[in-house]
Amino acid sequence: MARVWIAFAAVNVVLMWYLPGQETVPFHLVWISLALVYGFTTWRLSWMVAALVAVTTTTGLILAHHAAVGEIRWEETSEEPLMTVVFGVMAWHVHRRHLLLHEMRRIGEAERDRAHRQELLVRLASHELRTPLTIARGYTELLRTAHDDPSTLADTAVVLEELDKVSRIAHRLVTLMQLEQQHPVRPVDLDTELARIARRWAPTADREWSCRSAIGLTRVNPERLEAALDCLIENAVKFTGPGDRIALVGHRDAAGWTVEVIDSGVGIPPEAVPDLLAGQPGRPTATGTGLGWAIVRAVAATLHGRITVGSGPSGGARIGLRVPEPTPAGPARPVPADGPVSFASG
Repeated sequence: MARVWIAFAAVNVVLMWYLPGQETVPFHLVWISLALVYGFTTWRLSWMVAALVAVTTTTGLILAHHAAVGEIRWEETSEEPLMTVVFGVMAWHVHRRHLLLHEMRRIGEAERDRAHRQELLVRLASHELRTPLTIARGYTELLRTAHDDPSTLADTAVVLEELDKVSRIAHRLVTLMQLEQQHPVRPVDLDTELARIARRWAPTADREWSCRSAIGLTRVNPERLEAALDCLIENAVKFTGPGDRIALVGHRDAAGWTVEVIDSGVGIPPEAVPDLLAGQPGRPTATGTGLGWAIVRAVAATLHGRITVGSGPSGGARIGLRVPEPTPAGPARPVPADGPVSFASG
């Protein structure tokens, strides 16, 4: 590009010399082309200074010669220093732009490297934790079978509970990392999917489980949605007791669809709701880390939705995902008239 500009500038300089009194157009073409070439390429400072000196000298001498022979007025030569100053200011701004772009590229590369190392660390840590956790759990359960005194059973129960907590944390760390990756969506019968999730959880806790949904078909990634609902259900189990109710409820309206986990437990204090909606857990979570809430927020973001927080009909918690979808992806099933589908408690 530099060679093309040199040739173009030389032609216009020749035209300035042979067209006295009409040199305004080629004069400005030389300066405009210099500005364009410098703006779209990266020059060394020495090259830029050399080009500026060459253009200023050649065009300035031609203008001075034309003024000396009476072809133009001397005041017309004032364009030369003015164009030099204008180009200098432009070059300064372009130089600052190049520095900014270089810094942005450096920051972007550093951020990508940091994210890659963070993901690698989480994956390796989660993978390396599985084997010792499995071994520790096996030995703890072996102790429980070999000793039947209440003290040992109580102590080993605490150990198993903590091991389960660490396992959940490791699993959720991997889930959070996977949420940043692209996952395909497909048409899913959300009513059937919610019933399957509720049925899968029913044997895990002595609760009154139920599911009632009339959403029908929609386009989601079922694995991501299941990860978010698992986090909400796990917290519902933690804050309810034997015999309490936990329900998965789905409904659709003209603006979109909503899936909620409703329990009859201790509920959420009203003052904690703003913190929850702002991204801060308003009550202790199942793992105590807030990773589950982060997963729910991440899934809501990928669906371009939001989290809803409220109280259940019997004073418990009511937390869900509200997803905008004005046009249904398929016909929604009618809400069962005989109430929710129930599942046997574990």
